[in-house]
Amino acid sequence: MGKNSRYFETAELMDEALLSLLSDRDFEFVTVKEVCARAGVSRSTFYLHYESMDELLRESLRLTIDRFLARFERKSGTSFVDRLRSCPDDELYLVTSEFLIPYLEFVRDNRRLFTALLRNTESFRVDETYMALEQHVIAPVLDRFGVPESMRPYLMAFYLSGLMAIVGEWIRSGCRDAPERVAVIMERCCRRPAPCRPGLGGFSPVSLSPRSPA
Repeated sequence: MGKNSRYFETAELMDEALLSLLSDRDFEFVTVKEVCARAGVSRSTFYLHYESMDELLRESLRLTIDRFLARFERKSGTSFVDRLRSCPDDELYLVTSEFLIPYLEFVRDNRRLFTALLRNTESFRVDETYMALEQHVIAPVLDRFGVPESMRPYLMAFYLSGLMAIVGEWIRSGCRDAPERVAVIMERCCRRPAPCRPGLGGFSPVSLSPRSPA
């Protein structure tokens, strides 16, 4: 086994140690000493990998997100994305409960991790914590409606920032509401891009008006 493999294995041990400790207490009460003891590494090894606990927190988030993406992809396969590419226009929405409920359950199950990230706004980044929504839901819908590449970063920022604000408020409340209820709220806050007036690449500004309940 090469040096690089051992390096990354050691880093993963510390990621796992932090996630394990977060099951018992809030991030503010976890120390470098405890992480090292749980991972079976020295303090000098910790600082060889990370400058601070905040950096370890961000790395642990990436590990957790990767696991969610792998689980979601195994569960949904290609059928979910295929349906977004082929369903009638009136069934095409930017967020769906099929994605949102597993994601919200994932957030609830890792609430201490996400609470810590909320207190560190630099770490609670939309592009890291909601990359799965962009990849599996928003991008296929924008493809269907032929939204120009030049507009996509703005639309992504608009939707993702709003959706993450809802998730953040839910986390601050202690995830009291059921994921299904929060998913309904998020769905009603989003509508698909509407074909429209000239001058905007053939598309109107995105509306956030709630859609009527089914």
